[in-house]
Amino acid sequence: MAEQKVRWGILATGGIAAAFTADLVDLPDAEVVAVASRRQESADAFAERFGIPRAYGDWAALAEDGDIDVVYVATPHSAHREAAGLCLEAGRNVLCEKAFTLNAREAEELVALASSRNRFLMEAMWMYCNPLVRRLKALVDDGVIGEVRHVQADFGLAGPFPPSHRLRDPAQGGGALLDLGVYPVSFAQLLLGEPSDVTARAMMSPEGVDLQTGALLSWDSGALASLHCSIAGGTATSASITGSAGRIDVPSGFFFPESFVLHRDGRDPEEFTADPADGPRNTLRHEAAEVMRALRAGETESSLVPLEGTLAVMRTLDAIRDRVGVRYPGEAPDAAPDEEPALTPA
Repeated sequence: MAEQKVRWGILATGGIAAAFTADLVDLPDAEVVAVASRRQESADAFAERFGIPRAYGDWAALAEDGDIDVVYVATPHSAHREAAGLCLEAGRNVLCEKAFTLNAREAEELVALASSRNRFLMEAMWMYCNPLVRRLKALVDDGVIGEVRHVQADFGLAGPFPPSHRLRDPAQGGGALLDLGVYPVSFAQLLLGEPSDVTARAMMSPEGVDLQTGALLSWDSGALASLHCSIAGGTATSASITGSAGRIDVPSGFFFPESFVLHRDGRDPEEFTADPADGPRNTLRHEAAEVMRALRAGETESSLVPLEGTLAVMRTLDAIRDRVGVRYPGEAPDAAPDEEPALTPA
């Protein structure tokens, strides 16, 4: 594989699939060879748009295509377990969109399946592959702001989204948390790891999904993270990390930043900016490049997006849903919310 292009299959034909494919076709070491949808006409239209040679009207045909090195799963997260599992069972390597699955149990099943088949599996957490986010993490890990005391991050969209929208549909894993809240949670855990305690409250929709959620995560070190997500109001999508010896502020779009500012006691603020050579801030090419690097190295998981980190994020998302009272159809009764109810439905 080291001497030839990595051959990609695209599973699903929505907006994120189109954005990822557009970046893939610009990478000289990548080749998109097939696409699948549950509707043949959708697959055909997508294939024509991007010049893809094979279009399948069902997922299984893509999974069984032995000319594919790795499949990018871009369905709504309610279908990730089924779609990624189908591909892993057939021996394909998989890059799966976030939220990785509906819950930690499904995520554990996919990780176990990938291990049993000796296949590569990675969550498409593009933030973790962003060069400027990697620089930020390296600075924090090097102790430039001392011991991390607090992380703040938010991600909200103004909407409004009608009850018929995917984001309001429990059957499709709707709500703010899995679509948007995964970013603040993943950002906090990139810096601090899995929290020891989770507290959360939400404003719920009549359908039973969270319109907005606030979470307070805590760690045994005393560190805290204040996180917010919403599909009922647009937020600054900013983040900050406060340490014992300084602070880092990330302006709007913290998960694909143009810059961040380092504040240290007794020093002038220092701005770090994205390298124009890394491409536009919304590019998905860095996660694609990480997948291809790992495949060529014979690795079954990414060092930038390790599977245990993905599982830890899913456990935190489960805990937040447990606190606010969001349960999706088909989830086991023992996953029911406990003693901390959500706020009054909107």
